[in-house]
Amino acid sequence: MKAKEFDRKFDEGEDISSYLDLSKAKRPGQEQKRINIDFPVWMIQSLDKEAKRLGVPRQSIIKVWLAERLEKMNL
Repeated sequence: MKAKEFDRKFDEGEDISSYLDLSKAKRPGQEQKRINIDFPVWMIQSLDKEAKRLGVPRQSIIKVWLAERLEKMNL
């Protein structure tokens, strides 16, 4: 398919997903890097309590709270 045809389909709101190879797709700026961080026991207990209340893993709480704080700093 030529780029013009592809663009036309996209512009008209057609489903173009069958024309894409998403197996190697990446989201810029969303790459992950593993880090190690030490927390006091009381902090881990508080994180676990909140994570259990929300039904999510501890790591999710940490990521969301850090993201919220970083967004505030960039305003």
